[in-house]
Amino acid sequence: MRKFNVAYVPIGVPTFHIPSAQQEFDKSVILLKSLTDSVSVPGEMLLTLEKLNGFLDEINPDLIVLQNVTFANSAYTAAVLRKFKCPVLLWTLREPVIDGGRLRLNSLTGAYSAANTIKQLRDEPLQYVYGSPEENGVKTQIKAVIKAAKLKKELENLNIASIGHTPEGFGFGRALDNELLKVFGARLISIEARELIETAKSYSDSEIEEYLKDAESRTVGLENTPERNRKDFARLYKAYDEFVRQNNIGALSSRCWPDFFTSFGTPVCAVLAMLNDLGVAAACEADAFGALSMYIGMYFTGRAVFFGDPVSLNEQENTITFWHCGTAACSLAREAQGAEIGVHCNRKIGPTLEFGCKPCENVTVFRIGKAPKGGFRAFICGGEALDKPKQFNGTSVVVKTDNSAENIVKSSVKAGFEPHFAVIYGDVTAEISALCEMLGIEICEY
Repeated sequence: MRKFNVAYVPIGVPTFHIPSAQQEFDKSVILLKSLTDSVSVPGEMLLTLEKLNGFLDEINPDLIVLQNVTFANSAYTAAVLRKFKCPVLLWTLREPVIDGGRLRLNSLTGAYSAANTIKQLRDEPLQYVYGSPEENGVKTQIKAVIKAAKLKKELENLNIASIGHTPEGFGFGRALDNELLKVFGARLISIEARELIETAKSYSDSEIEEYLKDAESRTVGLENTPERNRKDFARLYKAYDEFVRQNNIGALSSRCWPDFFTSFGTPVCAVLAMLNDLGVAAACEADAFGALSMYIGMYFTGRAVFFGDPVSLNEQENTITFWHCGTAACSLAREAQGAEIGVHCNRKIGPTLEFGCKPCENVTVFRIGKAPKGGFRAFICGGEALDKPKQFNGTSVVVKTDNSAENIVKSSVKAGFEPHFAVIYGDVTAEISALCEMLGIEICEY
């Protein structure tokens, strides 16, 4: 896969105050090089169409940072859009001096000209930042857009696995290969759950020893699980891990009930927890879009992501509790208790994970799902993960939301959102918003 590249395109005309423009150009180059090691920069400001077209012939970008280093008419922007289809971040510079004298840059008027052209020629929302290179807000926003554009390119190399079909009544998580390819660029790989069950059954005790030891090192109390279930869990762990490695899987959704209880006798919950710990986004109940949401969160933070249902609202605390049967990554467990092992809350068969998740000052609740009238939409909500013990049998996290939890629950239910959400350990609202805009996905921020 070709290396991700950002192109800095500073456009303008030579009739404004060139020393001021040069200072902003130099500072902009320093900033962009501090944010990514893959940025193409011209040797000088592009103050004529001839110089602009010459630079455009030299680059092959995945993101263009189009900056009005001074005013430039719409012909400059049109030249860029004619040549490239990648996302564009339009950057307006703050006027450096207001003293009753000469207008130095007139970058803002140039931005209006550029934006008018972009909106005439493109359907997706415009990425835009206003301010000088030394401003923290500018740096933060540009960094978020770069990360989003990089993930957009990475999605083109993502293999998502669907292991088994969604249970009856859980069709909201079912994905089609062509829609994933068209909207996200990702490839869907499908396999029946029974195939991995049969593979798991074929392993000898000696073949699963390393997987059993690995799980024991991550968890607390696995030795208390009946021997047969403990070993069958390790067999499943090996089968899933090898399938992931052989097929270069970055995210997977797995059928869980009833098959793994009735046909195998051991749940897959703890296997998904291990995969989440290893950096593979793994969602249960065959929710492909849940797995994709997790993958996005893991990419932006480099940390495991919680996956679960909103099950409880506390208006007094302004909290929403997210829970599931026991698939959370061991690394999310509160440190005092660790990743404890238990049995499934309904089937009473183990191993499953049993813990409350550790606190985090900033979390992002997120889901990509289907919009009622077609297409995709994204739920985004900020908050704080509180230091709470497990709320119910299984794994749980209690999120104090930035806005009214009561309003969030009522409005998102009325909007018809799916019952599965990713709780991402970090504030990645800006990155997710930028990505969704690049993909043409509706943003629903709560």
